[in-house]
Amino acid sequence: MLNIGVLVSGGGTNLQKLIDAQNAGKIKNGTLRVVIASKADAFALERAKKAGIEAIILCRKDYPDVNAYSEALIDALRERKVELVVLAGFLTITGENFVRAFENRILNVHPALLPAFGGKGYYGLHVHEAVLERGVKVTGATVHFVNEVCDGGPIVLQKAVEVKEGDTPEILQKRVMEEAEWHLLPEAVSLFCEGRLRVENGIVHIQEKA
Repeated sequence: MLNIGVLVSGGGTNLQKLIDAQNAGKIKNGTLRVVIASKADAFALERAKKAGIEAIILCRKDYPDVNAYSEALIDALRERKVELVVLAGFLTITGENFVRAFENRILNVHPALLPAFGGKGYYGLHVHEAVLERGVKVTGATVHFVNEVCDGGPIVLQKAVEVKEGDTPEILQKRVMEEAEWHLLPEAVSLFCEGRLRVENGIVHIQEKA
């Protein structure tokens, strides 16, 4: 059984979907071991406590620089023998030391079909604003491994979502979460824990069930 650590900054809706998936037996060979919040008032902490998962706070402002903060995260995760790190609405920048410590073991969900609408500045509502401004007809969500390039890691899963006439950024954000993000993230976590993801030359291969 692999230990999973979830990093959060806000309300924790994606965390809740992971908790629900675990309770439903949909995360094979994995267990949510710890939730780490970058903000003391993150509601995700309450979700974790209610589910009986250890919840801790590591605030970026308590550390002198990004690398020191990243080392604190690494230490906290390693102490709990975490083998998979999931970024679920984690809006705090980490250093390359963090990525190296968990190479191909950090999953992130992004609210667009990467490589479109990704990179610096593309987070939260900003993504959906950009999608609507560009007039694309299909958006979606992507789960990818995290590397040193913002939103540039190997893609694990993607799901398309229709952009509808009259959409606002808020409406589109909700549809992308409900139709894509909340389904993709638990699925990707389970695939990892089952040992079915293999990264080769920057491409993720999903192995069939044995």
